[in-house]
Amino acid sequence: MSEEPASYSYDREGERYAGIRRPDPRIARHVHDALGAARTVINVGAGAGSYEPEDRYVVAVEPSAVMRAQRPKHLAPALAGTADALPFDDGAFDAAMAMLTVHHWPDPAAGLRELRRVTSGPVVILTFDPEASTEFWMFDYAPEMADVERRRYVSPRIITAALGGTSELRPIPVPHDCVDRFQVALYARPEAFLDSEVRRAQSAWTFLPPGVEDRVMQSLADDLESGAWDRRYGALRAKPFIDCQLRLIVARR
Repeated sequence: MSEEPASYSYDREGERYAGIRRPDPRIARHVHDALGAARTVINVGAGAGSYEPEDRYVVAVEPSAVMRAQRPKHLAPALAGTADALPFDDGAFDAAMAMLTVHHWPDPAAGLRELRRVTSGPVVILTFDPEASTEFWMFDYAPEMADVERRRYVSPRIITAALGGTSELRPIPVPHDCVDRFQVALYARPEAFLDSEVRRAQSAWTFLPPGVEDRVMQSLADDLESGAWDRRYGALRAKPFIDCQLRLIVARR
């Protein structure tokens, strides 16, 4: 087995990211509610600005030039920077947010400590719990991906320990028509995975050993054509929400 890439490169893979990974309003409500009454917010690993509240003062920090360029015009430009070296004073923000990004950070613990340092109130992290159960079927086609995701995603226990204080772990249900097309959001729309541009906006594929993605896509295409996928998982097409590994961590001092 060849080695995994060291990281997913948004500058290389993310040119069309914003068109595929748009914020889902139902998930956004969970995020915005968790920010509480905060008026100033720092968004670290901000990407193209998904889930940023528009009724508060937000400072976004994002290392990828490609992602910064995809921010909508109505959002303020993002600063170039990384989580582990935030150029702000202690307690400069009422709240902080980091949306599906901590697993990309070279040193997650250092970045999380920085988030806590510059934030006087809640730190809100959207992530996946790699040890939680899931109704999603992709790991049946790609068991290698389950192993990759267990190693990539940071355990909620590690996240909460780095942030200190008290934390709440909230399961986030994913709707069948979720606008943000991360993998599990397509649980009822398997045909979408056959689009290579959709897969490029899902970082996990980049970490699979050579040949696995092609094998999985061929198997999925064959099962969709033959009806095998629908015989096994077709009930999910009518399921309004799926229980999965998506979690919102809300850490307070």
